[in-house]
Amino acid sequence: LLEMAPKLKVVGRLGVGVDNIDVKACEARGIEVCSARGANATSVSEYAIAMAMLLLRGRAYLDTHRLVAGEWPREELGRGVELAGKTLGIVGLGSIGGTSARKARALEMRVVASDPYLPAGNENWNVAENVSLDELLAMSDVVTVHCPLGPETRGLIGAAQMARMKKGAILINSARGGIVDEAACAAALKSGHLGGAALDVFDYEPIKADAGKVFAGIPNVILTPHISGVTLEANHRVSFMTVDSVARVLKKGR
Repeated sequence: LLEMAPKLKVVGRLGVGVDNIDVKACEARGIEVCSARGANATSVSEYAIAMAMLLLRGRAYLDTHRLVAGEWPREELGRGVELAGKTLGIVGLGSIGGTSARKARALEMRVVASDPYLPAGNENWNVAENVSLDELLAMSDVVTVHCPLGPETRGLIGAAQMARMKKGAILINSARGGIVDEAACAAALKSGHLGGAALDVFDYEPIKADAGKVFAGIPNVILTPHISGVTLEANHRVSFMTVDSVARVLKKGR
C-alpha cells in the first residue's frame, strides 16, 4: 500500500495502537505516523475498573434472569468482595495504565505496576509501585493489561504467568489480542485458579466461533468486541486529535 502512495506524507491512526501499521517502512519513506495517544485513556480505564468491580462480586450483577424467574439467591450472590483494600497490578503504565492507576487509588486500592520501558522519573510512578512482572502477578488481586502488542509482549501472559497469579485473582485485557493466551485463560478459569476474566481484545478480530467456543460454558468470563476504548466522548477526541495531527504535519511541509 505504501509503495502505491509515493506522495504520502502522513498516516493518521484513528486510535492508539500502531501494531497494524508498518511504522519502520513509514519511517524509511519519511512518512510521519500520528496516533491519538491518550484520547481513549478515560474510556479504557473505566472499562478496566468496571470489569474489576463486576468480577470481584462473582455473579452478583450477572444473574438478573434468576430473579426474573422468581429466585432469591441472596446468600449465594452475597459472597463477593470489595475493590477497596485490594491490589491492582497494571502491566504497562503508559497513558491508559496511569489513568487506571489514579482511578484505582481513588477507590482505595493498592496499585503496583510493571513497565520496563517507562523511565524512572516518569510522573506515573508517583501513583504506582514499580515491581517486576513476576512480583506483580504474585501479589495482585486484579491484573489489568495496558501494554502495546509487539514481539516482546506477544504471549506475555500465558499459562505459566497465570499459574503465578493468586488463586481467585481477576485478569483483564483491554490492550491487544495476542498479549494474553486465550486458551490458557479459558483453562485457568475452568480449573478454578482464576476467579474471573474480562477480555475485550482477541488474537484474531472479529473473533471466530472456533476461537470463542473455548470460553463456552464458563460463567465467570466477560467477552466484549473491542469496545473498551469506544465511547461517544472517546470517538470525538480520537477523531479531532487525529485530524489536528495530520493537519499539523501537512502544514509543516508547506
